[in-house]
Amino acid sequence: MDDLAQKITDRLNELRVHLQADGGDLEVVAVEGKTAQVRLRGACAHCSHAALTIKGGLEHILREELDPEIELIRVD
Repeated sequence: MDDLAQKITDRLNELRVHLQADGGDLEVVAVEGKTAQVRLRGACAHCSHAALTIKGGLEHILREELDPEIELIRVD
């Protein structure tokens, strides 16, 4: 795993605590280049705000902190 992929994975794992506080969770499925595939679990998997959580929350944080071209893709 390259350096950026490891940073993305590590940061997403750190952010999981916020989802877990609401009864959900996040699994990092794969990271290739600047694209990460994630799977929402628990309450987050069925939440109507899941897209906002991924794009407006998690992706935004990663772009601000690591690289402005990072993209998160939700997989089931």
